[in-house]
Amino acid sequence: MTHTHHYGAVAADPAALPRRDLGLAMRRGLRGRCPHCGEGKLFRAFLKVADRCDACGTEYHHHRADDLPAYITISIVGHVVVGGMLYAETYGDWPVLWHVILWPLLVIALSFAIIQPIKGAIVGLQWANRMHGFSATPDGDDLPILQPHRDHAR
Repeated sequence: MTHTHHYGAVAADPAALPRRDLGLAMRRGLRGRCPHCGEGKLFRAFLKVADRCDACGTEYHHHRADDLPAYITISIVGHVVVGGMLYAETYGDWPVLWHVILWPLLVIALSFAIIQPIKGAIVGLQWANRMHGFSATPDGDDLPILQPHRDHAR
């Protein structure tokens, strides 16, 4: 059985395709590497995903990691900063100027530090789950193929 994707490509039945290692693909994405081979660069600029891997040729142009990385970044940074602010207010006696300088700088620094790895992990997640065009053709994965659980065997 074949499926036609909204991109116009025809792929084999998704259940018949080999499973991709989600954890490995996301770890590779966190490091800014190709989720397929782990060698090529995932990004061509700070938050611009490359069109394809320069090592294995895997195409990335159809990824849809648009807003989710920002939402995850906001959640993480917000928890860290609000926790720090509450701790500083409860146990410290800091001048207001320290708060005015420290917390905005911490928000900016943490946001820039974690948004690219998070976006890479999201692209890896989409690739591993064959989402948004990553399933258009069954490829020869070099990732370990996971065996289906006995309960899911047909």
